[in-house]
Amino acid sequence: MTEMTEMTSDRLSDSATEEFAQQIADQVESFLVALQAISRDEEGGAAISLLLLEVSQLLLAGARLGAQADFEPAQEYQPDVGPDPDLDAMRLRLATLLDPVDTYTHVFDPYVPEPVTANLSDELTSIANDVANGLRHFRNGDVAEALWWWQFSYVSSWGTSASTALQALQSIVTHARLDAEVELDAEQVAAADEMLAGDDVTGR
Repeated sequence: MTEMTEMTSDRLSDSATEEFAQQIADQVESFLVALQAISRDEEGGAAISLLLLEVSQLLLAGARLGAQADFEPAQEYQPDVGPDPDLDAMRLRLATLLDPVDTYTHVFDPYVPEPVTANLSDELTSIANDVANGLRHFRNGDVAEALWWWQFSYVSSWGTSASTALQALQSIVTHARLDAEVELDAEQVAAADEMLAGDDVTGR
């Protein structure tokens, strides 16, 4: 067993687990608050840059979850923490805000390279729904269930969705900033330019 494997397979102490869960909860809450705020920005001038930042930070939280040994839920069945939040209004706002760069194509599994068409608004809302479920368990005081859910849903669902969404967002920035010589619908390039106008993603 390598040193790195030994490090990731060791279980955290109770206090370290609670601190780790709090850090993940903070990142999840930040993502959810930011996503709602971005969706309500009717001008949307910084939407792409902010989404790029928020999705990147959430993926960092996911990578930290993925690096841990498997978390185990305290109960066999997931406790009921109430109905899922209604995020459809946010999804529709994002679809309007991101149109016409909302639809993109990606490869779901790089080892099974079949193109898949998706919408950023759908993927971002699905991610929000997944991580919000874990946050409800955390706020309900069930740290074990929250960590299990966040980790399980990261490897089974929202990790892939966030990775492909990030690639799409980065592609928009690339086309707008570098004028890459890749065939892209002129309307999409114009929309990307407009959405990034006046927003320096390089931070300079």
